[in-house]
Amino acid sequence: MPKEVIKTDKAASGKVPLSQAIRAGGWLFCSGQLPIDPKTGQVVPGGVAAQTRQVLENLKAVCEAGGTSLKNAVKVTIFMHDLADLQEMNKVFEEYFGVVDPPARTTFQAARIIADAKLEIELQALIP
Repeated sequence: MPKEVIKTDKAASGKVPLSQAIRAGGWLFCSGQLPIDPKTGQVVPGGVAAQTRQVLENLKAVCEAGGTSLKNAVKVTIFMHDLADLQEMNKVFEEYFGVVDPPARTTFQAARIIADAKLEIELQALIP
């Protein structure tokens, strides 16, 4: 089964050796996205809600470039700087994924996230 590297300029792309996503076997595997504005290359200002929104917009762009969408997300992993922000993050998460059939999810508190971001999110999605 061949793999295809997915890249879009509509999502942040770090200066580290990784692909934004890999498409393989009917799946899209998205690398963790940070709350970086792809236009400025900087972490968006504001709290965890603003940063969650930017991360999910980045993931939305990567999913679209890979031929799928957030509605096809099967598994999401969230790394948060502080789990005290979980409720605020969940409000934004629900805006994007709803509450009826959201993807499976695991959430961790991480000691430190790149660029001192408040969170990083990765996901896997089916490609219809």
